[in-house]
Amino acid sequence: MTVYTTIDSPLGELLLVGEESATAKGGTALASLSLPGQKGAAVVQDGWVRAPEAFDEIAGQLRSYFEGTLTRFDVEYVDGGSDFQRRVWQALDAIPYGVTVTYGQIAQRVGSAGAGVRAVGTAIGRNPLLVVRPCHRVIGADGALRGYAGGLANKERLLGLEGARVS
Repeated sequence: MTVYTTIDSPLGELLLVGEESATAKGGTALASLSLPGQKGAAVVQDGWVRAPEAFDEIAGQLRSYFEGTLTRFDVEYVDGGSDFQRRVWQALDAIPYGVTVTYGQIAQRVGSAGAGVRAVGTAIGRNPLLVVRPCHRVIGADGALRGYAGGLANKERLLGLEGARVS
């Protein structure tokens, strides 16, 4: 069953969507986390059940992250995406808190250097789990902020929260 809720955050109201899971902390695996105004954001569908209590664990981790006391999320994700997207998203999950890497570095990590940088950027742009799967930690080769479905201002805020340096 698909469940959802909204929570307040320093970035605005977040939409969390998940699936019931016997193995996830709190009983819900996260399928999507959307920011206000996000390109390609999830939209509540008929048949989804509003269940704020299903996200207590995830919401608590998000609060701790925004307070600066949590540096790594421990959240079960709903499987999705192509094999290539999943490889890119796993590379995102491996980026430490407060550290930035370039799109080219991610491409190298997933064996897709050179022309594959564009494909990596596309896969990152399709990440349905903003904030918890840290695509905001990926920057341009020149150190500048590039692309973020939640908007560059939010990317800058998240990196600032983490103490990451960007040019």
